[in-house]
Amino acid sequence: MQEATLRLSPLSHYSFGVKDAQQEQDATVAQKINRLKTEYQEQGQRTTVEAVMLVHDHKHPHVLVLRNQNYFHLPGDQLKPGEDDINGLKAILTRQLGAPGEDLNLDIGQLLGKYYRPHFDTQWFPYLPPHIKKPKEVRQIYLVHLPDRKYLCIPKNLQLVAVPLFDLVENAVTFGPELAHLPQLLSRYHIFYGEDD
Repeated sequence: MQEATLRLSPLSHYSFGVKDAQQEQDATVAQKINRLKTEYQEQGQRTTVEAVMLVHDHKHPHVLVLRNQNYFHLPGDQLKPGEDDINGLKAILTRQLGAPGEDLNLDIGQLLGKYYRPHFDTQWFPYLPPHIKKPKEVRQIYLVHLPDRKYLCIPKNLQLVAVPLFDLVENAVTFGPELAHLPQLLSRYHIFYGEDD
């Protein structure tokens, strides 16, 4: 079997700007759960897609993560009803990280992991519990390949942080269980590191 490989460019190859704030729909976890209940009654199961975008700094992999006042999360959002994963994630990343008027058109790669929210609460499982026929939400995490150089534009109410994998390992308290599990999901890849200029 051929080993899966990744080629990462250095963080210094990327530049970052700021654009108007993108207000999040929910100020609290309780509001988010209430909105999920309402949407589930109207539309059924929600599907969320998220992006793992990797760079390197001093030949160590870093994940690009968004941070608001309360928590860290991967770039991504829920899909519209009937929207497919790949085109939906491309549109979401353009909205979140693209300069105004620009289509990022990033290369969406392999599905790295899938998590299920069985109930109207904050608990996620990396499998569908056998007694659950239809979860309330499914979260799908994709590897997104960045070009060698790119300009990303960040909403001014968020920060884009390059988090080294060693900070994520078993650090669910800071980053949440899904982000803390990313090093294990990525461990099957052999990584090549591009050179700084």
